[in-house]
Order: sequence, then C-alpha cells, then structure tokens
Amino acid sequence: MRQRQRKLIGSLAILAFVPLYVLVAGAVADQRLADAGEFARVTYFVIAGLAWILPIMPLIRWMEGPKSPPPA
Repeated sequence: MRQRQRKLIGSLAILAFVPLYVLVAGAVADQRLADAGEFARVTYFVIAGLAWILPIMPLIRWMEGPKSPPPA
C-alpha cells in the first residue's frame, strides 16, 4: 500500500477515534467523578487528555511505514 493511502486511512481513523474517545472519557468522568474533589477531577482529565495518544501511536507508525518505491 502506498504511503499516501496509508495516511488517508490513518487520518480518517484518527478523526473517528478521537471524538469517540472524548465522549467515553467524558461519560466516565460524569459517572465516576460526580462527587469527587477538584484534585481528582483535574488529575483524571490530565491523564485522560494524554492517554488517547497511546492507542494512536501504532497507527501513526503504520501511517509513516516504509516508503513506497517511486513510480516507474
């Protein structure tokens, strides 16, 4: 698969994943942290705000995969 195609597929996957992740993270916070203190909420949102990178990194590596040979 050409790199350009990988980047298109990966970009669409990221655009689909991030809004879903935000909705799930917000729902978890709403359910679990309703009565929590300010420190717990801030800590949760800092961790949740950075954690989306972990599942996306393999996709980004795949998108940047081996360069396709130049067209003949």
